[in-house]
Amino acid sequence: MTATTYNGWTNYETWNVALWMDNDYGNYLKARESKNYKEFLSKLHKKLTGDGVSWTDPKLNIQELDEKITELNS
Repeated sequence: MTATTYNGWTNYETWNVALWMDNDYGNYLKARESKNYKEFLSKLHKKLTGDGVSWTDPKLNIQELDEKITELNS
């Protein structure tokens, strides 16, 4: 059985959050100021991405989002 992915991410929700983290300048700055996704979340004042995905959706792959923040900060 092959795992289904979305644009190289675990699922649509993780991809969408990563997209909004990277492509919204305010979110990008917050991500650059954060050590990990949990810290990034503490700086957000919105509950949903611009596409309506919850920043705290239980389907999110937090490890991938932590890696995204590490990548943005390197």
